[in-house]
Amino acid sequence: MKRKSSSREEWAAQIAALEDVPPARKEPITVDRIVTTALALVEAEGFAALTMRRVAAALGTGPASLYAHVRNKAELDDLLIGTLSRNVSLPAPHAGRWRAQFVDVCGQLRDQFLHYPGIAQAALAAAPANLDTLRITEGLLAILLKGGVEPEPAAWTIDAALLYVSAYTVEASLRRHPDRDEDSRVVDRDEILARLRMLPISRFPHTVEHADKLNSGEGHERFEFALQLMLKGL
Repeated sequence: MKRKSSSREEWAAQIAALEDVPPARKEPITVDRIVTTALALVEAEGFAALTMRRVAAALGTGPASLYAHVRNKAELDDLLIGTLSRNVSLPAPHAGRWRAQFVDVCGQLRDQFLHYPGIAQAALAAAPANLDTLRITEGLLAILLKGGVEPEPAAWTIDAALLYVSAYTVEASLRRHPDRDEDSRVVDRDEILARLRMLPISRFPHTVEHADKLNSGEGHERFEFALQLMLKGL
């Protein structure tokens, strides 16, 4: 039996079907995607720009979709600090190198925070509830105990050191990403030095004489000096 040929309309429909591309499946919202998107936003615009609404917009969804995975902004902040803490390598504690190990861990955390301007504000905002964040405390405590430091001063030193890391990086981010208005403009080192040298020597003799020392230090020299000062006190 001869097969009936299709009509021109049917033929045109078959050709048109070739052009139909099935819509791409939308990638599901996950905690990892939320955190990755939030970090990218902070890296580009600073921590002050981070809101649940901004993250949702970047993911092409509404804030309600985020709340199904992250309860609120505070939980998101804690997840961000935990993610950065996960990137810090903890050494096997060594009694002969405990001071250097302590400073190195703090330095790694500092570098993580500096990569995301102002994010250390999240670390200052609340007590950590993330296991990755607590891992840093555990590692630092192990280092100090191995160095012969008693538990209570060790605990207080860790608190002071982590507070210093956060404050140091927040200040650094403000210097690198100052507000645009003139009143909040960050004055650079040369300008500060010039202003100090303009002071009347009769009233500020030591400040004028040692103005260069008050503004000395390259890179993270002051950061390491402050931490070493804490550790020498132990």
